[in-house]
Amino acid sequence: MTTATIPINRNQYLELEKISFGAFAPVSGFMTEREFHSVVNEMRLPDGQPFPLPIVLDLAEEQAAEARRAGMIRLVFQNRPVGEVHTESVYRCDKLDVAERVFGTTDVRHPGVAAFMSAGNFFVGGKARLLERVEFEFSEYELTPEETRARFRELGWKTVAGFQTRNIPHRAHEYLQRLALEQVDGLFIQPLVGQKKRGDFAPHAILAAYRTLVDQFLPAQRVLLGVLSTFMRYAGPREAVFHAIIRKNYGCTHFIVGRDHAGVGSYYGKYDAHELTKHFEPELGIRIFRFAGPFYCSRCDGIATERTCPHAGLNSGTIQDISGTDLRAILSNGRQIPPEIMRPEVLASIRDFDLFITQEE
Repeated sequence: MTTATIPINRNQYLELEKISFGAFAPVSGFMTEREFHSVVNEMRLPDGQPFPLPIVLDLAEEQAAEARRAGMIRLVFQNRPVGEVHTESVYRCDKLDVAERVFGTTDVRHPGVAAFMSAGNFFVGGKARLLERVEFEFSEYELTPEETRARFRELGWKTVAGFQTRNIPHRAHEYLQRLALEQVDGLFIQPLVGQKKRGDFAPHAILAAYRTLVDQFLPAQRVLLGVLSTFMRYAGPREAVFHAIIRKNYGCTHFIVGRDHAGVGSYYGKYDAHELTKHFEPELGIRIFRFAGPFYCSRCDGIATERTCPHAGLNSGTIQDISGTDLRAILSNGRQIPPEIMRPEVLASIRDFDLFITQEE
């Protein structure tokens, strides 16, 4: 069997690692052409199991030619062999058609579309094997699915809610987390620290803020904080299902889906993710907490949702939305965040950090 040696970037390396951890189970390698088209078109693997997003290793044309000639690919990161792929399929696709199906748009202003369109035009599929774990600045917070499951058992948690975030914690997120803690034994907060778009919150700030929230304002014995080092797809409803599958693999029994989960701009409806998770939930092996998007109501004097607040939709001027987008805008303009939107202690814990990603990764 001949072997081709192909260098990979950090993003590809992290995907290889997540595959090897079982974070993307039942996917156990980079997707073959048959798997790729089944997922893109049906949101299912060829055997019928739900899986909404392609997991691919993209190649340039000359690399694809090498891969076609080889039975195995040695993956190299910074001159070190870190993994292998047994070549089963080398292929390309109609990128515009795939972007429309996966992201619901071909607009390159959408960060997921932009990343997909700028990637290599060829893909290699096959079983993957990790030879060396990724070492990066947040490795101490990275737990494998095997480790989280063991930790949940040690803590005696039989029910665990997973919480996905790419933002620092505001009061609306805290409200959702408390709602979940009323119904389950434990909460697994797992911020995404892989590749994100310029202007998103930086991982150091997210972790510092969450450490403060957990240590000072949540029952620490009922909360586990970890990270997920994979990139944001910004694929809205599809990514909500994807995030639920990942948290099931980490041992969660429940997963929180709020307003515009994994969305960006106005590409997706406010509760499109609720509808798609509702469609797949009976097959996912994890229950979904579909929560309405919280906001601050000055008349109610607290955090509420359209399901609990009588003033929503009345144009009364009492409602203040709370989102990562809102926080980024306030902080970018140097304005003060009101305490009803974000705890002052949490805000104080990140004052010395660079808050935002300043360039495309």
